[in-house]
Amino acid sequence: MSYQNNYEWLGSFCLEQPYTTTDVQPEWNNATRYFVGGKMFAMFHGDKYGKPVFTVKLEPFFGNLLRQQYSCIIPGYHMNKEHWNSLYLDGDAPDDTVRAMVQDAYRLVFNSLSKKTQKELLGGSNNG
Repeated sequence: MSYQNNYEWLGSFCLEQPYTTTDVQPEWNNATRYFVGGKMFAMFHGDKYGKPVFTVKLEPFFGNLLRQQYSCIIPGYHMNKEHWNSLYLDGDAPDDTVRAMVQDAYRLVFNSLSKKTQKELLGGSNNG
């Protein structure tokens, strides 16, 4: 069964975030995960029916706001329901909203990294 993906650009956009790495989890039906500093900020996977889902970590207030606005955004599938949110890829959330979700997820996770790890990622420069 094939499903519609309204966000074909999304994987590339995740990789455009600085210092992003990725892996594939074969035991999770080939889920593709995106990390910064060794911490995951986003993941492509499927729900229990195999329907494609994109899950990101968001501030709870922003996640709740998006869930209220778009029926294709739900509490994180198989994740912490307060901090993670899932977008069905056949959904109708505007591209700008989805880009903001990725950017916010990335920023949230990057800012949670230790100052040492942030400095290492930024090339050791402490000038500001």
